[in-house]
Amino acid sequence: MRTIKCVDILLPRVAEPEKWAVVSCDQFTSQRDYWQTLESFVGDAPSTLRLIFPEVYLEDDGAGERTEKINCTMKEYLAGNVFHTLKDSFILVKRDTELRSRLGLIVAIVLEDYSYNYPTEAPLRATEGVVADRIPPRLKIRRDAPIELPHILVVMDDRKGRVIEDLYAHRDSLEKLYDFDLNMKGGHLTGYRVDKDQVFDRLALYEKDIDGLYGVRTDFTLAVGDGNHSLATAQAHWNEIKVKLTEEERESHPARFALCELENLHDSGIAFEPIHRVVFDVDNVDFVTTLRSRLNGGGKLEVVCGDNREMIACNHIGAECIAEVQKVIDEYIAEKGGTVDYIHGTEHLLSVAKGKGGVAIFMPTIKKDELFQYVVDHGNLSRKSFSMGEAEEKRYYYECHKIVR
Repeated sequence: MRTIKCVDILLPRVAEPEKWAVVSCDQFTSQRDYWQTLESFVGDAPSTLRLIFPEVYLEDDGAGERTEKINCTMKEYLAGNVFHTLKDSFILVKRDTELRSRLGLIVAIVLEDYSYNYPTEAPLRATEGVVADRIPPRLKIRRDAPIELPHILVVMDDRKGRVIEDLYAHRDSLEKLYDFDLNMKGGHLTGYRVDKDQVFDRLALYEKDIDGLYGVRTDFTLAVGDGNHSLATAQAHWNEIKVKLTEEERESHPARFALCELENLHDSGIAFEPIHRVVFDVDNVDFVTTLRSRLNGGGKLEVVCGDNREMIACNHIGAECIAEVQKVIDEYIAEKGGTVDYIHGTEHLLSVAKGKGGVAIFMPTIKKDELFQYVVDHGNLSRKSFSMGEAEEKRYYYECHKIVR
């Protein structure tokens, strides 16, 4: 498979891996107490917390200083023997949480093979819309970063379990790289080194299985399940770099590849969860009235405003309902002001809405077995249409990839 490559992976040399690995930076964006608790737990230990920019802080003063400190810490870790290099390998991972377990494979993808536009012939496609304005602040961080930390999840439509499940069935023959508990109720993480030939042989079988599966001839083999904006940022960074390189230099430059976790869409441990909305700083009654008047259909959408709960009629098709709700939110805010946040988990949703006096909207769930066919037929879903698991189940940073020569 041309889109997936094998690269050198950086793994930490740390005595406390539970302090090294932290959850994706785009989680708990309205809950500073989560990140403050994590900060206290990590203390002075080497940690990926020092290498990421939690999005809860993106709008704060001093963002430039924080970015500069992150990049300095990356260089210190590289120079300080914090990492060792796993040469030319893939890593099979198993993630256990309180809710379920899932499997994944740490791989590198070729950034030219990704597209978030529609229509496209790209082998790797976005599943949700990318907001162009969200790329520049992330690009500022990446431009001077010598390494990347992946929280991108890419999914394959491997209905026969040809690749990841089959590798896991033979795990006893693999070298175990790490095996430890994650912090902040993140569960447990185990990793195994996999030879590249074992992976590419299985990927070839997968490509044969999906040939013609969607009723049209297409090169579409992989979809982004989580981290579209991170992948779009990596691509934008590579587009800046490659114009200064020769064709030969482009072929092997490390920034051409982005590290991610590949998962099988049909893994029973992968649950598609809705991403709920909270609308702030609006006339709540007026907003709910507007929402009620603009939506219709055979479905039901629960809306909570203070102590009031009501069910609003909506489109019974999840993907279309989400797009319609998002359109109402965007147009209302553009006309009358206000802000919106995207929340994982019902408890977090109600907590944030109550704390900030906002309107909570419980969004519908998309059926995961419809995902690839929908992307082929219609392109991207509305942004923030689904989440692969609850917030605590999101990918924790552990492996890194050097993106400079």
